[in-house]
Amino acid sequence: MSLDSLRELLERHVRPDGTTAIDGVRICGADHAVAPETAMSGTVLAIIAQGDKRLALGDRVFEYGAGQYLVASIDLPLTGHFVDTVPSEASLGFGMTLDPAAIAELLLEAGPGDLPWVPGTPGPGIAVSDAPDELLDAVVRLLRLLDQPRDRKALAPLFKREILWRLITGEQGDVVRQLGLADSSLNHIRRAVGWIRDNYTKPFRVEEVARLSGMSVSAFHRNFQAVTAMTPIQFQKHIRLQAARLLLANRPRDITSVSQRVGYDNLSQFSREYRRQFGVPPSIDAVRMRDGAGAVVAALP
Repeated sequence: MSLDSLRELLERHVRPDGTTAIDGVRICGADHAVAPETAMSGTVLAIIAQGDKRLALGDRVFEYGAGQYLVASIDLPLTGHFVDTVPSEASLGFGMTLDPAAIAELLLEAGPGDLPWVPGTPGPGIAVSDAPDELLDAVVRLLRLLDQPRDRKALAPLFKREILWRLITGEQGDVVRQLGLADSSLNHIRRAVGWIRDNYTKPFRVEEVARLSGMSVSAFHRNFQAVTAMTPIQFQKHIRLQAARLLLANRPRDITSVSQRVGYDNLSQFSREYRRQFGVPPSIDAVRMRDGAGAVVAALP
């Protein structure tokens, strides 16, 4: 019943831009097949109510469908889309930003033994599980506030808090809990990811980023690849190419300038890596985006 209620609420409140009146909550819908979309994930919970979605992170592929949830515990470059979507049964998904400060607050308030901890190297920054009824019920209560504007300000924080609690005590709790721990390995990698994202146009030495993250080079390499499925250099390349695609959507005839703006000195290398990433050369992709055939929007939920 919770999944049926979730589906009905999403179908009724979905907007073309995915936004809702609740801060940090998005609703995604698609009633026809679209090309894979590319974007940074953010730190999010995503639940599918109808349809199936496929995401690619480096060489890893994640699929999840109705009644399943995905958590992204770090801001990652993803390519994804709903698959086999038809007009008679639109694909529908819910997304909510995960707030590390709110998670940290819950961790501080948890009683002894409430939160089993599994130490060691962090796992992938994305994980998929079946959504328990308790989690779906909390999401449904949150979305019902879209019909109850008077109650929204008072109750939305409470329902978000319950959703976070269901996550940190659930199957993917280890991944989510690390978001709230300032000294966790995941947060060390988040620091590195943020630095690379903010400085993606500049060359860097891995040793420098490892030092910034407070890790040895070997530990940094091991943890970075465990979380992101990429080396730091590969991660930078993904960020550069995504930024280039966004620029080309507005400047389709300026490929040389765009390649230089995102940090490439060699146009041939840029074109080769762009084609490998997106399946077509930048000149063709730019025309497709100008004509509305390409998509450069959020990959989640």
